[in-house]
Amino acid sequence: MKIEIAQQELAAVLGSVAGVVERRQTLPILANVLLNAEGQRLSLAATDLEIGVQTDTPCQVIEAGALTVPARKLSDFCRSLPGTATVKIKNDGERCVVSSGRTRFTLSTLPAADFPDIAMEDDLNSFQMPVAALKTLLDKTAFAMAQQDVRYYLNGVMLEFGSNDLVAVATDGHRLSMVRSEIDVPEAEREQIILPAKTVSELRRLLAESEEHVAVQWGGRSIILTFGGVELRSKLVDGKYPEYERVVPRGLPRSAVVERDALRAALQRASILSNEKYKGVRVSFGAGGLALQAQNPEHEVAEDEVPAEYDGETVTIGFNVSYLMDALQAIDSDRVQVGFQDSDSSSIWRGEGRTDETFVVMPMRL
Repeated sequence: MKIEIAQQELAAVLGSVAGVVERRQTLPILANVLLNAEGQRLSLAATDLEIGVQTDTPCQVIEAGALTVPARKLSDFCRSLPGTATVKIKNDGERCVVSSGRTRFTLSTLPAADFPDIAMEDDLNSFQMPVAALKTLLDKTAFAMAQQDVRYYLNGVMLEFGSNDLVAVATDGHRLSMVRSEIDVPEAEREQIILPAKTVSELRRLLAESEEHVAVQWGGRSIILTFGGVELRSKLVDGKYPEYERVVPRGLPRSAVVERDALRAALQRASILSNEKYKGVRVSFGAGGLALQAQNPEHEVAEDEVPAEYDGETVTIGFNVSYLMDALQAIDSDRVQVGFQDSDSSSIWRGEGRTDETFVVMPMRL
């Protein structure tokens, strides 16, 4: 293989695939990126056996061929060059020479034939949806995913397909995020799949705000998403997701409306003096507004008030301040509506009038 490619082109495609490469690998070839030059295009692929990303870009192919080289080293080399540089890549026996101007790197290689691929199923279901809609679903739910929970099915985002909607749900057992998008999915029966946390992270990184569409193909064990010249393949989490609808409280008798930015700023201030371990804050819903109070083992106290629309009796609820701030970060409306019952029940947070999003936060004892 022998090619010449602009630094900016190579940097862009390397950035798309290198995110799936782990620093510590069980197989040496998983630390490499697959380069395949053919027909004046260079395709790149990387995988960790659970998720794989492939993309391509134009280049000058002097001699077609394929090889694998260390992904991190090639990325670091490319980023160190000026944007106007031209990169030359050629194989030299069991080595690969990467050069630009007077700079020359000789890298180790492994056979392209040994590069693994993620096995996919036949007869996949498929549909298309706007890239922006999928990105919104993931951005508004990913924060509520569990992190390395023994209940492995919680370590990801669940997607539920219906005939005319797509629902994304994430929960760690203490909070839940549920967002619905109205799209045409050619499935009469409702079906659920669970995207692993790393797949969610890569999709959020790769999906750009655009008017393009993403092609989604899925089966019982795997999923393929194609968008913007990138193909992402991933295994799915094998497990049954909890009945999330049972977690969402219904018929909450009390409701308050508050300015999002004002509440977020007050919570940020209160968190400074909250207990570093439990991150607790008391939120009192009363006539005229919300009163916030946080304290720590040193008996330092933070108190604040935020105007709000609420005319019921005073109710004080303890929350993890980080959970509230995460929910407010996911809400893009200027005003937030809070539905609640008492100090011992879960509450619902959402943008005012936004029935398509639901953020459930459980109370904590303080």
